[in-house]
Amino acid sequence: MCGIVGYVGYRDALGVVVDALRRMEYRGYDSAGVAILDGAGVLAVERKAGKLANLEAELAEIGTCHFAGTTGMGHTRWATHGAPTDRNAHPHRDTTNKVAVVHNGIIENFAPLRRELEDAGVELGSDTDTEVTVHLVARAYADGPTAGDFAASALAVLRRLEGAFTLVFTHADHPDIIVAARRSTPLVVGVGKGEMFIASDVTAFIEHTREAVELGQDQAVVITADSYTVTDFAGNDGLARTRPFTIDWDLAAAEKGGHDFFMLKEIEEQPAGVADTLIGHFTHDEAGGRIVLDEQRLADQELRDFDKIFVVACGSSYHAGLLAKYAIEHWTRLPVEVELASEFRYRDPVLDRSTLVVAISQSGETADTLEAVRHAKEQKARVLAICNTNGAQIPRESDAVLYTRTGPEIGVASTKAFLAQVTANYLVGLALAQARGTKYPDEVAREFAELEAMPHLVQRALETAPQVRAIARELAYVPTVLFLGRHVGYPVALEGALKLKELAYMHAEGFAAGELKHGPIALIEQGLPVIVVMPSPKGRAVLHSKLLSNIREIQARGARTIVIAEEGDDTVRPFADDLIEIPSAPTLFQPLLSTVPLQIFAAEVAQARGYDIDKPRNLAKSVTVE
Repeated sequence: MCGIVGYVGYRDALGVVVDALRRMEYRGYDSAGVAILDGAGVLAVERKAGKLANLEAELAEIGTCHFAGTTGMGHTRWATHGAPTDRNAHPHRDTTNKVAVVHNGIIENFAPLRRELEDAGVELGSDTDTEVTVHLVARAYADGPTAGDFAASALAVLRRLEGAFTLVFTHADHPDIIVAARRSTPLVVGVGKGEMFIASDVTAFIEHTREAVELGQDQAVVITADSYTVTDFAGNDGLARTRPFTIDWDLAAAEKGGHDFFMLKEIEEQPAGVADTLIGHFTHDEAGGRIVLDEQRLADQELRDFDKIFVVACGSSYHAGLLAKYAIEHWTRLPVEVELASEFRYRDPVLDRSTLVVAISQSGETADTLEAVRHAKEQKARVLAICNTNGAQIPRESDAVLYTRTGPEIGVASTKAFLAQVTANYLVGLALAQARGTKYPDEVAREFAELEAMPHLVQRALETAPQVRAIARELAYVPTVLFLGRHVGYPVALEGALKLKELAYMHAEGFAAGELKHGPIALIEQGLPVIVVMPSPKGRAVLHSKLLSNIREIQARGARTIVIAEEGDDTVRPFADDLIEIPSAPTLFQPLLSTVPLQIFAAEVAQARGYDIDKPRNLAKSVTVE
């Protein structure tokens, strides 16, 4: 959600921090701020509502000479408590201008803590939940058992807090250290030579080091230029619960690569994302081969014992989960329910040891999905995570993991991560099928070979871009677009509508085409654009003919039909005002192709309207609060 970075070292801290915020702005762009310590007891803070560019302009006007120092921290905000204004922007300071804090998450008990401070005569300067923490640390440092001990004062306050949070503190009288902590939200230490970093995302420091340490739950860290010390909130040694790792991508992967927007680059990276997600997940043996996961702490016998599967996810990941249902049920004959993670634990789902919960999250820190995982574990269910972030919280708390190896996805609206999730779901389905014996080894090998052919076909689907962009520019200012699909085309229709809502702020709806006559057909009027995702006439002839009937129905009522169909499907041509042809593929795998033109369409409509497609309003990449 919010972007956080801290630095202690030998470089100009302001330059390091601002560069890091630029790479993390996708995590929040309601406001931004920096705090720099000059080493002589002075804390310089500047913050500004709006995008990072507003802060940079303010710093340029003030003069960066006022922010000299080699220790500092920064923040990009996605507002939860308090409007996105200058006064609510981070960092927040205490009344002596000695202690500063930046924060990601929510302090759930901030109201009684705020009353406690106000009763003691402390005048708070913001509407945030964050500010209480900095005043509490300042009070603990000034008086009581932790007086004069900055790290101990921070730990004493951390023990009082409730909620999910990452907090980073600096103190002007201790310019050589930063104290940080996490509970249920991400925090990573970057280990350099003569410099240390703390951040909510490794993109903050990838320019300087690839060596990182993932902190565990309820852990704090003190960093200096040459070391880091990890404890729990009580001050006990916590190094054993950390996880060192090496980042397996470089700075170039986090840059735009000549594109105007990260999202456009990430759409083009999808063939590689699908291919990389498949790498290493099929091993050849005497039986022909088998699917393997990344971190499988589930025995084959456990996979055989499952009698029900839940898929839990949010947003685009939920649509990937809907597609998983078709593949897993088809290959394993197990019942699969797909749930919005935000609803899952509140409806008291029936779970036990024979239930597998598949949790899908790009970031691995999605709050609703994490809570769904924890609820499932409490009910003794097993959890398999699909995630794009190595070492994130959801994989750490799961029984098995499959990573989508697409590199960083900076654009807030998911593209390459979505296709990689769909691919990973197919691998999960095949792994279950082979363990349960519902598919023979040669059948698993054949399906995997089909999957290996998909990156080339995704590349060919990208060739529809010029035609799709031309259609998008024609329709840029229509008030509504509807999306229709059947079978695996239905979740694709939902995803296409979501992308248009996220990026172009338009009314867009996805429907199962068979439901048209049960209400949605009332929306059809002259000139209304309707995008239809057609199944293959070869694999699903009955569905194909029924969807043709749906197209006739809406065309007869004046709709403009934009049809996505496989090459050579001439039966649909007479009913398509615009025909977008994608390569032929097995029915279950077609979403990897049909999704691509919908992503391009949404991006082009949004650009034609003048919107920033990397940073859609009110949205953040990682939703770390419920």
